Amino acid sequence: MTQLKTRFTETFGIEHPIVQGGMQWVGRAPLVAAVANAGALGMLTALTQPTPEELTKEIARTRELTDKPFGVNLTILPAITPPPYAEYRQAIIEAGIKIVETAGSNPKEHLEDFQPHGIKVIHKATSVRHAVKAEQLGVDAVSVDGFECAGHPGEDDVPNLVLLPAAADQLTIPMIASGGIGDARGLVAALALGADAVNMGSRFLATVESPIHDNVKQQIVQNTERDTELMFRPLRNTARVASNAVSREVVEILNKGGEFKDVQSLVAGSRGREVYEQGDPERGVWSVGLVQGIINDVPTCHELVERMVAEADELIRGRLTGLLGQGAAV
Repeated sequence: MTQLKTRFTETFGIEHPIVQGGMQWVGRAPLVAAVANAGALGMLTALTQPTPEELTKEIARTRELTDKPFGVNLTILPAITPPPYAEYRQAIIEAGIKIVETAGSNPKEHLEDFQPHGIKVIHKATSVRHAVKAEQLGVDAVSVDGFECAGHPGEDDVPNLVLLPAAADQLTIPMIASGGIGDARGLVAALALGADAVNMGSRFLATVESPIHDNVKQQIVQNTERDTELMFRPLRNTARVASNAVSREVVEILNKGGEFKDVQSLVAGSRGREVYEQGDPERGVWSVGLVQGIINDVPTCHELVERMVAEADELIRGRLTGLLGQGAAV
């Protein structure tokens, strides 16, 4: 099988420059192991597990399914009663995990625990300034999220066509492109824009091994790039989610001057989890990106990764080299 060698594959010891993003309720052992077995980097979502002890068990379950490297996503969320992050970090360290993706707030406290144990840290950022700050703090790579992404795209509204080269101009560590990528065209474009790998969430949602109801996978296939909503814009905590009756109601309430308490019951995480488990896409709010407009099937993770890498090779050697004209060096 074709291989694309980049600073990311060499630094993190992964076969292909493709990462499965950490997704709440979704980043579980079967999906993560399938991604790892396909030669990409799978990410368990730490906070999907209700306790650090359960995370330890999920890491063990993943290891039963793959002998290849995988990582853990640990997102720092604003909360009245925050999760016991120190205990989650300790569980990750004791389990021997060597790659962690951090997201949300400043990763400094995570780095102080992880790096003495030889754990490489990827930090997710939605702007050049935050990516540069993360490099200054000492992370090993940054994942840069463009406006196209599912979940929280930040408040700058800069798409990846501009954000990636702007970040590449200022970073010296490997950069992973996240948001709007679902096939070989996105992979090749991201590499051309200065990225060393791509991160995909929504695309891995719609795979055979993804632990969500098939109705939701088929909804993603049916949806177009116009079928998302940007919630919480007036609160400056924007979240891109699937467009449905619930998310449209939330947007309407907040646009009319409503406060978070007025929509709290509508956006409850338990309802989003029920969407994935019960298969009713209208049950609550659930994250998906603009990339659903180019998701047209539900392959296995192996089929998806193999197809992307093979088609990327074809694009680079064929169409792009062909643009150089007759007699161009290959």
